[in-house]
Amino acid sequence: MEIYVGNLAYATTDEGLKAAFAAYGEVTAVRVVTDRMTGRSKGFGFVTMPDATQAQAAIDALNGHELDGRTVRVNESQPKPREERRGGFGGGRGGFRGGDRGPRRETRW
Repeated sequence: MEIYVGNLAYATTDEGLKAAFAAYGEVTAVRVVTDRMTGRSKGFGFVTMPDATQAQAAIDALNGHELDGRTVRVNESQPKPREERRGGFGGGRGGFRGGDRGPRRETRW
């Protein structure tokens, strides 16, 4: 089961998050999401626990409790909703993608 952990302190590391969840059972993967540009934590992460009962015990125990000085939000991870995309190049007839731009004029200097 994948678990979402929100409101993490910027100082929280993968190892620290794993240690908090390992007290409730086997942890197979941990990932604190970081900003690509700065490398700093974005304040949330994910923990994977193979046993659903252990995962639920960890969720119940850690949700609303303090970790590294912040009260964390812990729940079962939900799939990210996807927006439906339409059209090819943004649609419409703007810019230089064709359409009637008027007659071409040759300029001589």
